[in-house]
Amino acid sequence: MPQSLQERFDLIVIGGGAAGFFGAINAAENKRGLKVLILEKSSKLLSKVKVSGGGRCNVTHYCFEPTPLSKHYPRGQKELKKLFREFQAKDTVAWFEKHGVTLKVEEDGRMFPTTNNSQTIIDCFLREAEKLNVEIKLTQEVIRIEKREDGFHIHTSNRLFIASKVLIAVGGYNKPENYKWLSALGHDIVQPIPSLFTFNDSAKEFIDLMGVAVPDAEVKIAGSNLNQRGPVLITHWGLSGPAVIKLSAWAAVDLHKVNYTFTALVNWTGHPETVVRSMLMKLKNESSKKKILTNPLFNLPKRLWEFLSIKCGIEEHKIWADLSHKVINRLIELLVACPFKIKGKTTFKEEFVTCGGVSLNDIDLNSMESKKVPGLYLAGEVLNIDGETGGFNFQAAWTTAWVAARAID
Repeated sequence: MPQSLQERFDLIVIGGGAAGFFGAINAAENKRGLKVLILEKSSKLLSKVKVSGGGRCNVTHYCFEPTPLSKHYPRGQKELKKLFREFQAKDTVAWFEKHGVTLKVEEDGRMFPTTNNSQTIIDCFLREAEKLNVEIKLTQEVIRIEKREDGFHIHTSNRLFIASKVLIAVGGYNKPENYKWLSALGHDIVQPIPSLFTFNDSAKEFIDLMGVAVPDAEVKIAGSNLNQRGPVLITHWGLSGPAVIKLSAWAAVDLHKVNYTFTALVNWTGHPETVVRSMLMKLKNESSKKKILTNPLFNLPKRLWEFLSIKCGIEEHKIWADLSHKVINRLIELLVACPFKIKGKTTFKEEFVTCGGVSLNDIDLNSMESKKVPGLYLAGEVLNIDGETGGFNFQAAWTTAWVAARAID
């Protein structure tokens, strides 16, 4: 290839997203004068940062202890527990503070820039990259990497770049074939499958309740021990809300195996069946003249309570004294194990996340260096790491990129 189309760098970062920028900036800060290049395959930088958190960028989560923080990751929990001892959420907050960005905590623990604007994070990265002379080249998709005596030869469709070290931070791919250039280097690839999605209700029985939200419900996958508790939202396509999104992450592999066809059971009350039964029997005995439909229990939304009651055959004028034990049993079932026939999934907003990727067995966790290819480092979602929604996936990106950057000299 003509020399004019070759360029040499100390470090080439493949991927212009969260992990790529964080790794490039920290490597350049750690060793001033390091010649660093970011290669991005698309025409846009930091696109996931831009849309995260509804355009506000959910930077991290207010969980400042390594062990509890690691428990929010269905894949990579054990490895991240070790890595978070090096760089965790409070270190992220301090890093951004040092670079001119103040973060705030919301009631649910999510942390955002005080500006409520993801552009603040993007501007911070672009500013720091420029200050450190980090070069950026867009529309340069890497198709092959070769390790030769004079360094890594990185081939894009029309150029050749040469680097002493390489940091791969391309994010998660949803198709196995997209990992071919990584498996060609000897890496084992765990099959990529979706994480963080909502459940599509094929029966559409509850479509009239679109918009109804219950702040503290429990969702379970029937026939399994998989369950999560938290806010649940009924949508025009099925079930959503934090409890459902979180459950989708922990159940991602199991649900993929059944082609996303399963039954979700919702406990709208958040209480065990014994508690619910005791309360209903008490009402039947002590509040026997009270109308059922117009007096929702368990702080449930009126529309939901009426819907469940009518579904049991309870008419508008019925009082508790009128109810047979058979109807009470049916009402209890719908309150604590309301079935949704799920067929399919929908990506949660723009929060596309994959579980799967380069096996963590191939990575030296002290440096994020590949055990298969010395001098090549990996960070972020390209690895078989994924977290719940709430800033956890970005935190994994910051941590793995920071550890890699520290090791690159």
